[in-house]
Amino acid sequence: MNRWRIGDVTIARIVESEAPWDGTFVLPDATAENVRRVGWLQPHFATADGRVHMSIHALVVESKGLRLVVDTCVGNDKNRQLVPAWHQMHGPFLSDLAAAGYPRESIDRVLCTHLHVDHVGWNTMLVNGKWVPTFPNARYLIGRKEWEHWSVSKEADFREPVEDSVRPVIDAGLADFVEPGHRVNEEVWLEATPGHTPGHVSVRISSRGEEAVITGDLMHHPIQCANPQWASAFDSDADLARKTRREFLARYSDRPVLVFGTHFATPTAGHIVRDGDTWRFSV
Repeated sequence: MNRWRIGDVTIARIVESEAPWDGTFVLPDATAENVRRVGWLQPHFATADGRVHMSIHALVVESKGLRLVVDTCVGNDKNRQLVPAWHQMHGPFLSDLAAAGYPRESIDRVLCTHLHVDHVGWNTMLVNGKWVPTFPNARYLIGRKEWEHWSVSKEADFREPVEDSVRPVIDAGLADFVEPGHRVNEEVWLEATPGHTPGHVSVRISSRGEEAVITGDLMHHPIQCANPQWASAFDSDADLARKTRREFLARYSDRPVLVFGTHFATPTAGHIVRDGDTWRFSV
């Protein structure tokens, strides 16, 4: 578990899984040869043989007495045929969360940057054969545009996570539909970053003159700083995602804004630095 301070705000990272992947699963252009060309990725974000280090984690943001979980990973006991390693998982995420000082009953808000499978899973847990909200005292912040899009999807790999990990919290009366720009409080708010999904958002944090941003999936890996034109295999609108990514990189480069990659492996947080015509991720 890693922990950072942004002014008065604390951010903690709870890892569900972290491992080297064949990058082409998420980024078709991230062949081993292309990954090896970006030398600054090693040792943190790539292996010598050209695989990419990837992480699935939640970030717990503590601000003004409020505890917010940003993205809830894959979850246990879920039917996830898309990735065999995610199918019917039985991991220690909740015990790890509690060990970090955040028992599930203490969470006040849950935010999903978007409604893909690896960002909603721990919204719910299986109890006596039924999916129930994992965080019973939290309000779940769900992008209205995300819900309107994915709740009617006919594709099982996209629809199933909505049915077992999003609809139950709505049915329980714990969900609030929000728009880009929504303020959680004075220190934490949402920033529209569409393209990967129609209603995708990032999370902005500002406290006592210090700033941070949580990317969501506008980038899956730091290699997209060097290659912002590389689309994800799961982008809803690849051209819009490229535009959003370039604007994000330009906006936050060479500034004292700590950037948290939602799938960036340890050390996860760093700064975007201009590198010729593109950028690099500095840790």
